[in-house]
Amino acid sequence: MQPAPELTVVVPTFNERENVLALIENLRRALAGRHWEVVFVDDDSPDGTAALARLIGGQDDRIRVISRIDRRGLSGACVEGALSSQANFVAVMDADLQHDESLLVKMLDLLKSGRADLVVATRYADGGSYTSFAKNRARASRWGTIFAQRLLGVRLTDPMSGFFMIDRSVFETIAPSLSTQGFKILLDIVATTKGKLRIAEIPYSFRTRLHGESKLDTQIGLEFVSLVLSKLTGDAVSLRFLSFCLVGLTGLVLHMALLRLGLSIGRLPFDVAQTGSTIVVIAWNFYVNNVFTYRDHRLRGTKLLSGLIRFEIICAVGIVSNVGVARWIYEYGSQWWIAGLGGALMGAVWNFAVSAAFVWRPRRRHHSSNTWRTLASTSLAQQRKVTDASSEKFD
Repeated sequence: MQPAPELTVVVPTFNERENVLALIENLRRALAGRHWEVVFVDDDSPDGTAALARLIGGQDDRIRVISRIDRRGLSGACVEGALSSQANFVAVMDADLQHDESLLVKMLDLLKSGRADLVVATRYADGGSYTSFAKNRARASRWGTIFAQRLLGVRLTDPMSGFFMIDRSVFETIAPSLSTQGFKILLDIVATTKGKLRIAEIPYSFRTRLHGESKLDTQIGLEFVSLVLSKLTGDAVSLRFLSFCLVGLTGLVLHMALLRLGLSIGRLPFDVAQTGSTIVVIAWNFYVNNVFTYRDHRLRGTKLLSGLIRFEIICAVGIVSNVGVARWIYEYGSQWWIAGLGGALMGAVWNFAVSAAFVWRPRRRHHSSNTWRTLASTSLAQQRKVTDASSEKFD
């Protein structure tokens, strides 16, 4: 019988095939003499990331893979990877080689000493560096840090960091309260525990990505705002619902603009302008929610059209419920804006709940993984070359 490793390194991946072998080699050097494992939690990468990691794992039992089908998101991947561990301590780091794996031993020793429950690698403390950031990314990261610190009372210098290590028993106690959506799991952990964790910070220099593309986009900004709002409300509403509502707000602005355009320039009757605006805005909300809110269940091809039709029908019923509830509240003597807000909230809840069940419901399908197609297209000689190379590294 072999004891469990003392450290599990969880690496969420999507299209990181070019970095897998280098990351494993870096971990092997950095953690020499330690009992460790790495778990690649892959969101069904079409480039064969999981297949390559599994191939290398055939030569080294420290390499494990969790393949997630029809599920996306860094936070959810980190939660699944951490909860799959038997180790006493769990680290989370990116696969893009920008995090300094040489810090892992120092982080591990801090946790084992009992002086901290959570150790965070920070780019913003004295001795840290983020010079590899592009200007826009640096600005977004700093503003995100300021908002997290001031709105949520987070005291970390780098609450947006994706590189940290935590006691697994501590993580298991808070895991049910964490969101599986979004990309900022560290912020979620710290905001959820509300200052109860003993936290240590270690500065490091953020490296430049050599291969692959950054996953940072508008979606992450939207999910960050939703996460902050969720924590401000004490997790009373889900991140996905908040994202759904934020998309609805953009639709409201578009609706008013189209209505004004139809009335003033098109000289359309009000009913015609209102109906046309409503149809266009419902389509807009569907498209934006499909891209952002339901990114992990995104519809494509013919399913996109059938999903739009279902969403239009659902929202039409939502309009009826909106008006009905608003009228009922108004008749009880409430002010017009209270009635309007109540109706809008009822419509939003209806649209969210029903569309989640009938438009973006999790799909069950016979999965012929892209990763295996990638392997199949690789010649046997190339597979042997990768296996032989990894065997030499790990012997």
